[in-house]
This record gives sequence, structure tokens and C-alpha cells, in this order.
Amino acid sequence: MTPHSQSQDLLVGAERGDVDAVRAALGGGADIEARDQHGRTPLLLAAIGDHVAAAEVLVAAGADPDAQDDRDDSAWLVTGVTGSVPMMRVLLPAGPDLRLRNRFGGVSLIPAAERGHVEYVRAVLDETDIDVDHVNRLGWTALLEAVILGDGGRAHETIVRLLLAAGATPGLGDRDGVTALEHAERRGFTGIAALLRAAG
Repeated sequence: MTPHSQSQDLLVGAERGDVDAVRAALGGGADIEARDQHGRTPLLLAAIGDHVAAAEVLVAAGADPDAQDDRDDSAWLVTGVTGSVPMMRVLLPAGPDLRLRNRFGGVSLIPAAERGHVEYVRAVLDETDIDVDHVNRLGWTALLEAVILGDGGRAHETIVRLLLAAGATPGLGDRDGVTALEHAERRGFTGIAALLRAAG
């Protein structure tokens, strides 16, 4: 088989989480940074599918956790969307750039906070030095996004508590100067508002 066909096999194997296919393709000379039609690398495809074992093989072989596709997603950034703590931990030894930004200008913490991924938020705050007050293109931090796009339930309340404990600045406003507390009050999120009041 040609290196090109091996690289195609690697992309397919990574997307399916087929560890044997990934190993065979790498052994046959596949390009570990091969790209599919959307610019996704094997490691990014494995991360999207949360195929942890396949990602382990790719990371051990030197795959780049920061390679971004045509939507500015990378393997590391995707962990914030999926909320996969096991994948996050597989990628950390590869030294991902924690400041890398997605298409909204956010770091991985922000979509995790929005989506209510409590365990991911806890782990990424505990195990990395990610910027808890990073502001995305919308003018939102993880704290603001957890309130503005969250549902005010237990998961988002826990995430607000975790972010505040990690040093998030409660008084940072959005582009209009509206703080997380004001957003919480407007939306009737009494538990979150109480946390923010106490922190402010």
C-alpha cells in the first residue's frame, strides 16, 4: 500500500476508534498529521469520537494536539465540547496549548462551562493553569457563558462554584457591562445569583 492510502486508513481508523487499524497504518508509513476534507487530523477525529485508546496510540506516536481544522477545532479544544475527562488526560502529556482558541475565540473551558460538563471543568481547573477569565469574541468568560447560556440548574450552579473557587472574577461584565450576577438575576437563577453575590 502507498503512504497515501495508509494515511487514509489512519484517518478512517481514528474516526472509528479502531486501535489495530491505527497501529497498522502508522506502522505502514501513514502521515500522523494527515488531513481529511475538513482539515481534521487523526487525533482530532479520535477526540471528536471520544476514542481514548486510539488517541493514546496517536499521542504516543507524536500527534499534535493543537492541529486545527477548517472550523478551528483541535483535539484539545474538542475536549471542552465533549466534556471527556479521559480524553483531556490523554492529551495533556502532549503539551496542548491551553491558550489555543476556537472559532468563537474561546479556550476549552468556555464551551465546557456552557454545556454543563461539571467533571471536565473541575479537572481542567485542577490539572492545568488554563485562564479562568479568558474572554471570547462574544465578550464572555466561562463564568458569563455558564450563566448566559446555561439553564440555571445544578450542573451550572456547580460550575459557577468551581469557577469562583478557581479565581474567576465575578464582576467582569460582558460587552454591555452586564455582570454574571445581573444576568443570573434577570434569568431568575436564584442559587447562582446567591453564589455570585457572596463572591462579589
